[in-house]
Amino acid sequence: MKWGTLKFFSKASMIKRFNFKAAIAFCLSAFSLFAHAQLNIDISGVGSRLFPIAIAPFNHEDAAPQKVSDIIRADLARSGHFTNIDAGPAPVPDAGPIDWSGWKIKGADAFVTGRVTRLANGRYALHFRLYDTVKQADLGGLSLTGPASALRMNAHRIADEICFRLLGERGVFATRMAYIIRSGNRYQLQISDSDGQNAQIALSSAEPIISPAWSPNGNQLAYVSFEHKKPVVYVQYLTSGQRRVVSNQKGNNSAPAWSPDGKRLALALSLSGNTQIYLVNADGSGLRRLSNNSHIDTEPQFSPDGQWIYFTSDRGGMPQIYRMSSQGEARAGGAQRVTFNGGYNTTPRISPDGRLLAYISRAGGAYRLLIRDLQSGETAALTQTQRDEAPSFAANSQYILYATHLNGRSVLAIVSTDGRIRQTLSVSGGDVREPSWGPFVN
Repeated sequence: MKWGTLKFFSKASMIKRFNFKAAIAFCLSAFSLFAHAQLNIDISGVGSRLFPIAIAPFNHEDAAPQKVSDIIRADLARSGHFTNIDAGPAPVPDAGPIDWSGWKIKGADAFVTGRVTRLANGRYALHFRLYDTVKQADLGGLSLTGPASALRMNAHRIADEICFRLLGERGVFATRMAYIIRSGNRYQLQISDSDGQNAQIALSSAEPIISPAWSPNGNQLAYVSFEHKKPVVYVQYLTSGQRRVVSNQKGNNSAPAWSPDGKRLALALSLSGNTQIYLVNADGSGLRRLSNNSHIDTEPQFSPDGQWIYFTSDRGGMPQIYRMSSQGEARAGGAQRVTFNGGYNTTPRISPDGRLLAYISRAGGAYRLLIRDLQSGETAALTQTQRDEAPSFAANSQYILYATHLNGRSVLAIVSTDGRIRQTLSVSGGDVREPSWGPFVN
């Protein structure tokens, strides 16, 4: 459900539409999901060049709760940059001469070996080594130790390391995703690994939950819950499950966005009647108004350097994307319009490296994900779907996670910023929406 689906006959209707878009969409669909439902991934696009790599079975991994080599292969395959070469069914010994010619014959430009060791305290140690068969070089390895529950995440970290050493690009396999699904009559805020596995429920409620947003350190989620029959902004610690109210002002409290230092949140509040942008400390104190006009300002997003806040406003007649100083609209010459192509542009998201703006644009009745180079101004459509929403950049700025509709269902999708690599993530028998891709976590 998009903002443009309902016409804006008055300011009041626009306020309601801006703040309740996800809740309306939920009410229009009926489905039932199992708790902890896993996201299924379908890969439909790849990069311009695929790096052939062989991941040998890890020594002793059959005795571990997770088959580490399978996780690494799957990660590299869905990156769109690698093609997996069959390494054979047997692990490669830890010691001994390397059969460089044998790996070349298989067609692998690189190969990986490793082992899994169960320690006396019940923890598991992972070790891998990466080899370049073209240069006949040992590219080094990595050792990681953790409980059985960390095996999958540590396998993702190994895939990230492989990606960085071979491509020079930091992988995002070890990051996490947050999204909303509905199970029966309950709404669930779920968190999963980047491959959709290991899903955990962070919050379950009989009322809608919308707009999850990761803190910069990945330890907290801000979100909007309707459990008190109105939208209220919460922040929840993911390790303990403890949470606090950040904003329960008069009217609607919506669209939380973290500052880069994690100390503040930008919010959209209708405290004064029409929705405006406010700033609040992460503990809920120090509320301060940033925008001040008679129009609707919503969907704030900080720039990575913290100097600017991008937001959606109808001050020009229809929704467009603007930016203002993070100190407030009265600073730095007021608000500046950013989008000029198209008559209806919303939901700004800035890439972590600060180069790109992703947003949703309406054209011919379709709502599509667009990307804009903030330096050159060059703009491109990344999708051909009709109902895109809620874009969220990966931590390495190379991919965008968003919600859309395929075959009559709400799904999540991932597209690379060059448009070549595509994935679809869906829940069997149901819908999923409101995604947020988490940051790098050390």
